[in-house]
Amino acid sequence: MAHITAWHPDDRAFWEREGGRIALRNLALSVPALVLAFAVWTLWSVAVVYLPRAGFRFSSLQLFTLAALPALSGAALRALHAFVLPNAGGRRWTALSTACLLAPTLGFGLAVQDPATGYATFAALALLCGIGGANFASSMVHVAACFPAAQRAFALGLNAGMGNLGVSLAQFAIPLAVTGGVFGALGGAPQGGATGAGPGALWLQNAGLLWVPFISLAAAAAWLGLDDLGDAPSRPAKRAAVTHRRHAWTLCWLYLGTFGTYLGLAAGLPLLLETQFSASHALTYAWIGPLAGALARPVGGWLADEAGGARVSFAAFAGMGVAAAGALLWLPGGQSPGHLGGFVAAAFALFILAGIGNGAVFRLVPAVFAADHGRRVARAGRTEGDADERAAAAEGAAALGMASAAGATGGFFIPVFFGASLALAGTVAPALAAFVAFYATCAGATWRAFLREKVSVA
Repeated sequence: MAHITAWHPDDRAFWEREGGRIALRNLALSVPALVLAFAVWTLWSVAVVYLPRAGFRFSSLQLFTLAALPALSGAALRALHAFVLPNAGGRRWTALSTACLLAPTLGFGLAVQDPATGYATFAALALLCGIGGANFASSMVHVAACFPAAQRAFALGLNAGMGNLGVSLAQFAIPLAVTGGVFGALGGAPQGGATGAGPGALWLQNAGLLWVPFISLAAAAAWLGLDDLGDAPSRPAKRAAVTHRRHAWTLCWLYLGTFGTYLGLAAGLPLLLETQFSASHALTYAWIGPLAGALARPVGGWLADEAGGARVSFAAFAGMGVAAAGALLWLPGGQSPGHLGGFVAAAFALFILAGIGNGAVFRLVPAVFAADHGRRVARAGRTEGDADERAAAAEGAAALGMASAAGATGGFFIPVFFGASLALAGTVAPALAAFVAFYATCAGATWRAFLREKVSVA
């Protein structure tokens, strides 16, 4: 809506006079754009289930890889988006990056209508869906710039938590959309079914076309309603310095364990249920897990504020190890058909615990850097001032961006591990056993870095 060169959200008079109103408007328009970004990011978690039914003959490993590729490109692009937004401006970059979601959605809608479409084309479209994951980084940078320090954590948590709902929205809406020609003749002919539109027919193109009008509206709303806040140009060298801080890489590992689990399980669970349990009808309820995980995220943040981020993170990782072991126990294998209910319950427990852990680690990152900065100031014999608080906040924000990129790679590794385990061993048991061991390392890292030393973030 405007380019605001004088933006001082920490000035109480400015905030009460006009800043608060502007910030809330920017948050209100950023949230739906981020919801759509997450929906497009996880489009392939549902699409891969339908591709064989639409006549595309790909191996299980190829299908799991398609579900994983958006997370890989999203993680790679997050650093770019976080860097570009302060230079391009929140309004312009949000509108442009949201409009870019039209490329993979329209492309998917066209590609699935051609039975000759090859795997490489689908892989390229899956990589383009990673734009949705990268939009998270720029959205968070813009929202952080809108709010004063005292309200920033709440605004960022709300933006991220609501954005995560896009995952369950995609997994709920796409199965409904592909069962009918909701776009009429403009949407194209169905796939599958012996008589074209007969029993078993799919309008799989709707999985992409469904989002086109909403993306167009969100991009237009961002262009007309958001503001460029005159952020200072990003300084890559200053941001890169955070990689040398004591706990930066530990926090990346923990974020991989929480958000990576949430995203990876959301990407891989529908296809995993289809391959492991016959007639599981996974798409009728798979969306519940991501929804529960997204709703659990603010609970984790609240628990972290009450009991300490490190303690809540440690408990979440311990519970995730137990849940992954439970999923391994209920898995089909040998002469056992497995237990669908037990497996789904364990998977949903993983979603909830990952959401709680994600909320706790999200609060833990800035707290760790604030505590570290305070210790450095104390060792220098100084009293912490406003400049020190701003420096600590900048380091925490840079670390959060670094951790979010690392965490997004979990959306790639988990589905690929599932597919590789099936291809090599005929079961996903090795992958689940590896996850149990991984959560043990996350719990151990939390204890060693934060609980053993009884630091202030425990």
